Amino acid sequence: MKRLIKLSENRIRSSQPKFKRYLFNEIDWEQNLNLVKGHRGTGKTTLLLQHAKENEDQSIYLSLDDIFFESNRLVELAEELYRIGYRRFYLDEVHRYKNWSKDLKNLFDNYTDVNWVATGSSILEINEGQADLSRRAVVYDLPGLSYREFLELEHQKKILIIPLEEILNRHHEIAADLGDSFDVRKTFQQYLKFGYFPFFKEGKSHYGQKLQRTTNLVIDLDTAPFMELSYSTVRHIKKLLYIIGQSVPFTPNISKLAKRMGIPRNSVLKALDLLDHARIVSLLRKDTRGISYLQKPEKIYLNNPNLAWLLAEDRPDVGNLRETFFFNQASIKHQVLAPKYGDFLIDNSYIIEVGGPNKTTEQIRGIPNVFIAADGIEGGSGRKIPLWLFGLLY
Repeated sequence: MKRLIKLSENRIRSSQPKFKRYLFNEIDWEQNLNLVKGHRGTGKTTLLLQHAKENEDQSIYLSLDDIFFESNRLVELAEELYRIGYRRFYLDEVHRYKNWSKDLKNLFDNYTDVNWVATGSSILEINEGQADLSRRAVVYDLPGLSYREFLELEHQKKILIIPLEEILNRHHEIAADLGDSFDVRKTFQQYLKFGYFPFFKEGKSHYGQKLQRTTNLVIDLDTAPFMELSYSTVRHIKKLLYIIGQSVPFTPNISKLAKRMGIPRNSVLKALDLLDHARIVSLLRKDTRGISYLQKPEKIYLNNPNLAWLLAEDRPDVGNLRETFFFNQASIKHQVLAPKYGDFLIDNSYIIEVGGPNKTTEQIRGIPNVFIAADGIEGGSGRKIPLWLFGLLY
């Protein structure tokens, strides 16, 4: 226990970046139990340590992938730490600890004056395991950086979050106000290529290698053990990811994919569902009510444009990049579905067509609430909105 306390003190007191992810200010830190899910590398650990440092008194940081938890229970350790005065517990990597669900339930029920904040993989489901935490935990998802956050982290350009309604109705003013204060075209291309994960600050020349390694770790260490996947299933998932990376976005022919991979059709659908939950791909569907993995998605996208650069071997399709960016940024705070006409349906209210500077609504004329998200323009006109503005939503 003394070793874990010392490790915690060292981590909390170490220098933390001034930059804070948008979620830092959206979490209700006074809730008894918060669970922050997210892909590796999005900054979950930094989020915990930043808040712990602001509340250093009575706070302890524990990484549940520590070897200590191979033979010791969290619930017993927490009882000891509670007795000596700790009241804020920051629990990292809970998905790596077998009894995470049962122990968190017991701790939540038994210590009502304690704040528990836990982080886990995107694949983690709070209804699975030995205890149901869905009525106890407030769950947050931490995606990668938005274009807005990238501008602040890389170029020290601080911009407030702009809600969707404002972008749709006031994009002329917003683009005019912001467009002259930074190089939109240069920074937007940077973001598409290497700006989604904060670890780009560790070195841009090796970003692709780190992204590939991180993606493999998500599949091998987060998804596979948690879902008890066999080695052959993991190989099929990686093969499917490569195929998707060479051809997205597309309306999938599941039978052809199954034949190409040499596995049953339902296995392809299950693999797609796992990749979607792991935030490696994004499945665009017509509806999300009562959805099951056996229902074929309308289109398959990679989760973010950086993956498109990686898996397309530095030759990504520009149309794919644009749509991937829009889907990725808009889906964090809004429901995004496949409409009958157009590219995306937002909150069952707005049709968005994504394209280049010459894109028009000619093909969907007469449909209400249609907007164009156009790449290659810094300012918009009418219902034609600069694509980059949708990167300011979170």
